[in-house]
Amino acid sequence: MARVLITGGAGFIGSHLCDSFLASGDEVICLDNLSTGSVENIARISDPKFRFLKYDVTNYLFVDGPLDLILHFASPASPVDYLELPIQTLKVGSLGTHKALGLAKEKGATFLLASTSEVYGDPLEHPQRESYWGNVNPIGPRGVYDEAKRFAEAMTMAYHRTHGVRTHIVRIFNTFGPRMRIRDGRAIPNFICQALRGEDLTVYGDGCQTRSFCHISDMVEGIRRLLLHGGADPVNIGNPKEYTLNELARTVVAMTGSSSRIVHLPLPIDDPKVRRPDISLAETCLGWRPAVDLEAGLDETIGYFREKLGMAAKVRP
Repeated sequence: MARVLITGGAGFIGSHLCDSFLASGDEVICLDNLSTGSVENIARISDPKFRFLKYDVTNYLFVDGPLDLILHFASPASPVDYLELPIQTLKVGSLGTHKALGLAKEKGATFLLASTSEVYGDPLEHPQRESYWGNVNPIGPRGVYDEAKRFAEAMTMAYHRTHGVRTHIVRIFNTFGPRMRIRDGRAIPNFICQALRGEDLTVYGDGCQTRSFCHISDMVEGIRRLLLHGGADPVNIGNPKEYTLNELARTVVAMTGSSSRIVHLPLPIDDPKVRRPDISLAETCLGWRPAVDLEAGLDETIGYFREKLGMAAKVRP
């Protein structure tokens, strides 16, 4: 049995990781300031081995007792969030990572950083390998997230090299599934909620830009394998199957049975034109590749949002 601290544990991916470690019999401490996470994601947990602390990881960080693992997932992750919370995003990527690494050093714990495909920026290499250094605009509106994560990776490697902390870095590509927020701002929850409400699906730009979508169950499995078998260097975890946003929008309309139209809006600044992981490293070193295809994952996610939107409608005056 391990004692695990998950920062950002009330968020989308963080809450699924809480479930996974509890199912393994581990003790889980979930730390979240709830700026983008939600108590609703963890409210159903009744396991006595689970504890929630409402706290901002950018402050002085202390946890009683031993820790075996620290998973640092605290951060706004949707463009809507980090454009609204730019300074907080930079602080949690820098100060928050520093505090969490300091705690890992003090406790002798293994540290895992949740990084992102956004470290590649608007990539000039396709698909993106871990060896690619990226094409990031450091002063653009998206730079607050891109550079926060790039700094967090550098800080993580510095603690590994200087202090001997056992570290892992997962570069997370677009992930979806239950517990995403209705107003998350990313393509899948946007499209599903718009389709279920009968609203126009808003596609930015011409819709020919591509993304790759990994189901949450595959993401959690990849992260668990990285903790068991990975080294200190970053590893891409994501689904290498690529879709245009137009294809995704049409698929969501068809699967929801919606009569919604697809409309196009101006492309945001520095929006990546392509995004697809090279997962060769995860395949060879971790024995991992995604198992859930887009349609199966969307079917589950659509069901989740049908229920969420129905519940929201019931509480409206």
